[in-house]
Amino acid sequence: MKRLRTLLGSRYPWAIAAGLLLAAAFPKIGIAGFAWIAPALILLAAIGKPPRQTFRIGYVAGFVHYLASLYWLLLIPVPLVWKWAPVLGWTALSAFLALGLGAWTWLGWKFFPVALTTGEPATEPDWVKLADRFGSAPWASRVVWSLACAALWVTDEMIVARIFGGFPWNLLGSSQYRLTPLIQVASITAIYGVSFFVVWMSLSLLSAGMAILRKPAMRSAWIGEIILPMAVIGAAYALGYHKIMASAPPHPEITVALIQPSIPQTLIWNEAGDAQRFQELLRLSEQSLTNHPAVVIWPEAAVPKMVRYDEDTFNAITRFAHDHKVWMIIGSDDAEPHPQPTKTNEADFFNSSFLVSPDGTLAGRYRKRNLVMFGEYVPGWLPFARYLTPIGGGFTPGDQPVPFHLSGLNVNVSVLICFEDVFPHLAREYVFDDTDFLVNLTNNGWFGEGAAQWQHAAGAVFRAVENAVPLVRCSNNGLTCWVGSHGQIREMFVSKEHGIYGPGYLIVRIPTLFPGEKRVPTFYHQHGDWFGWGCVAFTVLQAGRGWISRRKSRHLAVGRRPALHSEK
Repeated sequence: MKRLRTLLGSRYPWAIAAGLLLAAAFPKIGIAGFAWIAPALILLAAIGKPPRQTFRIGYVAGFVHYLASLYWLLLIPVPLVWKWAPVLGWTALSAFLALGLGAWTWLGWKFFPVALTTGEPATEPDWVKLADRFGSAPWASRVVWSLACAALWVTDEMIVARIFGGFPWNLLGSSQYRLTPLIQVASITAIYGVSFFVVWMSLSLLSAGMAILRKPAMRSAWIGEIILPMAVIGAAYALGYHKIMASAPPHPEITVALIQPSIPQTLIWNEAGDAQRFQELLRLSEQSLTNHPAVVIWPEAAVPKMVRYDEDTFNAITRFAHDHKVWMIIGSDDAEPHPQPTKTNEADFFNSSFLVSPDGTLAGRYRKRNLVMFGEYVPGWLPFARYLTPIGGGFTPGDQPVPFHLSGLNVNVSVLICFEDVFPHLAREYVFDDTDFLVNLTNNGWFGEGAAQWQHAAGAVFRAVENAVPLVRCSNNGLTCWVGSHGQIREMFVSKEHGIYGPGYLIVRIPTLFPGEKRVPTFYHQHGDWFGWGCVAFTVLQAGRGWISRRKSRHLAVGRRPALHSEK
């Protein structure tokens, strides 16, 4: 019983609950409102605790959150000898990402303007005393604190999006992808502005709760704590709604067939099934032609053999495009032999997409730039990791975005491959003033019928808003869809038997620019991550002020010590 009371008093169960609540805000569960509660609950679990314990509480919440939300990593099919690898990757990635939430919790209470440590026994926190100390900070200081914590959260997301190649998966703002009016702020701030709003409001609710606890008889005590974020977020919502409802002139449209073959990853790795899956791809494409599409799109890794080097594959694809007079955008591996190889068949391999013209020629090629660590390459600074993954040699990254010009249709598109569409700063580089829409080719067949497909699409929605450009997503087993320039998922492929994960095709009509028309750039597209870097600067400033203040306090404390006089 004593151990149980100690465990409950440690508030780690609170941290676990907060982590699970945060995970449930993202698909598949997708209860977006939980995201507005979880940050406050994490800080509440650590309130009044010493600094090291606040970090540990935040870390536990983060670790549980990532374990729960990234469970689909366990669905990766691997040979029996590698069965332990997904578990290791899932645990290691969750443990690494949780460092950010641990640091956020620790620094969050470091930023608070008054000390909250009560000295009470760990099993019996005096909540009224904590609320009194919380409320002893001036209102303006509490507002600055909530803003600083929101900026600190964005700082963590900015780091996660870039460190070690970046993994901006399930950024807090993506949990709100269905709240279309609110997410219009992403055209100014990128997705980070939505994350900022959610955290700011969450901590303002925490302040409101403390005000009620401090003055339970005063009914309006909590209003002053939330009125500012409510006003700002309400205004952003109203402006976003007005933006969506504003009428736009009708634009030309292009009919596109999105082919979803739903090929199991085990079959992709099995060369014996190459011919079968390629024929199935052609069969689905033939069926889609009854709708007279101008463009047929195949997902990442759809083509079993390299289209530039396998004659049968090349002939089949170019013949299909020529005979049916359609443009094609396809996912296929590619290679470039070394000019002076040191051994036979030495080459650089690329995860690529190709544009095939109705004339039966390869009219364009894009090579994926942002590769998946341990999935598509092993970093040179971790050479031993080559023995911990079955990927073999891996891919070489491409060096630039390559727009595809569909000349006969007067249409320009840019292709993103796999999870490249979850990087705000990367996708921004692919939108030019004549880009009609973005195309994402992805293979989420790695993850069975898990939540990865939904989470991937939720994050990708923001690329359309940030750049005011439609986004077309063609996936191996979901989520195949297209997203309007305001972030609404317009149409999505759903099969009768397997939902979003089954085989089939989706016919969509995508609005395009008028001939000669230039796309009006968004503020974010013009200026980039000014908001995110501003949050980083604000966080550094707050941390610096706190460090200087603590140094001054220590010096003053030393100066007040009584002098020691020797006896004469």
